[in-house]
Amino acid sequence: MKHAYVFPGQGSQFPGMAKNHYDQSAFAKKIVEQANELLGFRLSDIMFSGSEEDLRRTDVTQPAIFLHSIVAYKSIEGVKPDMVAGHSLGEFSALVAAGVLSFEDALKLVAARASAMQHACEHQPGTMAAILGLADERVAEICSQIDDVVVPANYNCPGQLVISGSVSGIEKACAALKEAGAKRALVLPVGGAFHSPLMKSAEEMLKTAIQSASFYQPVCPVYQNVVARAIMNADEIKQNLINQLTGPVKWTQTIQAMVADGATQFTEVGPGKVLQGLIQKISKDSVVASVG
Repeated sequence: MKHAYVFPGQGSQFPGMAKNHYDQSAFAKKIVEQANELLGFRLSDIMFSGSEEDLRRTDVTQPAIFLHSIVAYKSIEGVKPDMVAGHSLGEFSALVAAGVLSFEDALKLVAARASAMQHACEHQPGTMAAILGLADERVAEICSQIDDVVVPANYNCPGQLVISGSVSGIEKACAALKEAGAKRALVLPVGGAFHSPLMKSAEEMLKTAIQSASFYQPVCPVYQNVVARAIMNADEIKQNLINQLTGPVKWTQTIQAMVADGATQFTEVGPGKVLQGLIQKISKDSVVASVG
């Protein structure tokens, strides 16, 4: 029996996030104020009293979710995970939990990632769409036949795959996928084509920041998005983190690999319960809980 800790990504934000922790714990307050200082602006003001619109900006969303996740993790730190994983942005929280990155370095990298992605979105417009009710292989096959940039981006759970690409590519793919029998092909309200080749400029910008940060050997296996298997080598973790911006989030495959390696219990740490729902669809026998 192994206990896995998993950390959410973009989309889990909500107004008032982490405020309870901040109000009730001197330690949480200290971490939040440290983050405000490191970022050079009061992120906590936006988290606690900003609107949903304020929180949707990539350069706010990413550090806010990361900070909330770490504050929540620190509140239960007596329990050591046997393995960790994070969905997209959540991988940075997972790396802090596994001792690979310090809180400070991870926060700086998250801020650099958000800024690089914002920049890429402005220079390479794109979007994403959720495809429901079609086999992953069929979605990937149809995407490969579209004469435009469109790729599978998030393998969230069986029958739910998010695709990413140019606006015209996504339009063409949605039409083709509906024709092939998809129950829904829903364009998402996102600012860019995350986890696609259109993030190449962001990958280059983030690479420089990642290569100058200190990465340590993990204290437990880290299951990374782009490879969907346990990694214990700091250099390999670094490279997978760089590749993550243009590569797919293999969440279904990641959870399957963790279960195959003995995980019976999953705890989602951070805002929301998105991963809890996905894990229940991927592995019905697993015990799933959340710490927000």
